[in-house]
Amino acid sequence: MFVSTFATDMIVIDNKLVSDEIVEEQFVCDLNKCKGGCCVDGDAGAPLSSEELLHLNEVYDAVLPYLDEENKKELLKQGKYVYDNEFGWVTPTIESKVCVYGITDEKGIVKCGIEQAYNDGKVNWKKPISCHLFPIRVKLSKNKKTEYVNYEPREDLCSAACNLGKKLKVPVYVFLKEALVRKYGTEFYETLDAAAKHVKSGS
Repeated sequence: MFVSTFATDMIVIDNKLVSDEIVEEQFVCDLNKCKGGCCVDGDAGAPLSSEELLHLNEVYDAVLPYLDEENKKELLKQGKYVYDNEFGWVTPTIESKVCVYGITDEKGIVKCGIEQAYNDGKVNWKKPISCHLFPIRVKLSKNKKTEYVNYEPREDLCSAACNLGKKLKVPVYVFLKEALVRKYGTEFYETLDAAAKHVKSGS
């Protein structure tokens, strides 16, 4: 049973502190403009949970045919995942840029090879949840008892998505409904939705 309360600049649902920006700001990915830059531009690869390391091992062989030769060589050299001192386990990158699981389509848009394999019915794991949730980022408190759920778009890269979200009037949490339900479940999302309506009404 989720219980929501309100604090300054955040919505509290059980042990999760959700930034108000997630319900107040608007966002819709505009891939034709950003070209999938979130798969390219970052401090490291996509963060992976311990459970996701197992998923990656399971889907690896089915995903491999979707990748370019350069990506395959990097995987042979670095492994399926690497450890980063700041972010923990992450997907490898090529020259600290594009994710090694990234593929580029005919329009020059970088997409996820894992997700493409999922869409084609080859695997049953869509992609790392950290990728699915972007531009929401989740951080654990030092005692690992509290989760901070923040809205962190990249100023330049995500400007087109912010503009499109405002044009279509789609709140961040609505755009990311599938990812939020995947991460926290339907009951959490419904509680967040009720909280969002409460914030909007100003009651």
